[in-house]
Amino acid sequence: MTKTLFGKARWKKTDHVVDEPPPSLRPKKVTKVITAVVLTVVLIYFLFPIYWVIVAATKSNLELVSTNGIWFASNLSELPGAIAANYARLMGWTQGLFWRWIANSLFYSTAAGVIGTLLSVMAGYSLAKFKYRGRNFILGMIMSGLLMPVALLTIPMYIVFHGIGLTNTMASIIIPSCISPFGVFLGRVYAQSSVPTELIEAARIDGASEARIFFTIVLRLLAPAMVTIFLFIFVATWNNFLLPLMMVSSAEIQPVTLGLYGMMSYFNPEKGAVMMGALFGVLPLIVIFLGLQKYWQAGLAAGSVKQ
Repeated sequence: MTKTLFGKARWKKTDHVVDEPPPSLRPKKVTKVITAVVLTVVLIYFLFPIYWVIVAATKSNLELVSTNGIWFASNLSELPGAIAANYARLMGWTQGLFWRWIANSLFYSTAAGVIGTLLSVMAGYSLAKFKYRGRNFILGMIMSGLLMPVALLTIPMYIVFHGIGLTNTMASIIIPSCISPFGVFLGRVYAQSSVPTELIEAARIDGASEARIFFTIVLRLLAPAMVTIFLFIFVATWNNFLLPLMMVSSAEIQPVTLGLYGMMSYFNPEKGAVMMGALFGVLPLIVIFLGLQKYWQAGLAAGSVKQ
């Protein structure tokens, strides 16, 4: 940047790229190669189980133990028939309820994620921006909840829900899954660093109510935190097994995790069909992660204030 005769700043054109770091800070070629190799190994490590499940989903029980474990048992031209056979076994063993289990898991995870995220950011915002008696005690109780194993609370929750007559209902899975001490903690951290107190005070001076401030300003500022909390609750609810096992006895409202466990409980189950069910069961998680990952990188205040 140079200055003109009248003191105004003027950018001077240069040949180098602005975003490129200076030569002294650029990584060495050896460092780039090592980084690429390590990232490639990590990528293979995470993608290989998915590839193996895809291969196993096309095989029968005999083919699983008698053929190459990392390649298909059938020729590529015969794969559609093998896939159709395992799909027919999957539908037969589940009595046509498999896609209903997928829908149940999607409903449980989405409902728990939406409600739990809203409750978490409301509680976190309250702990971060309001001063009231007992706030530190409440925060301590929430932090202690992070140390409690979820499995340890399943039996007490079953006793409570059985006493109020909510066992074997969808509410018995959704309500406990909405409770997320980590979500409250994360909401508080984001509210402390991303919600300016001056902005809240200015809104109050303009006559905005606390509810309007929260739903029109705070929620936009906490959007990245909400996406993160939603994904944590969604995945935890989708993968939860012990809670549905204790609460649900009707096959029509089972989640997919409990349904696949029921398939494996039979004598000599069709493992290829189970692998296909596991593959279908993990696809929604992959889709939702790929669909929401861009929001993690969004600016904390993007779109929250008028420019």
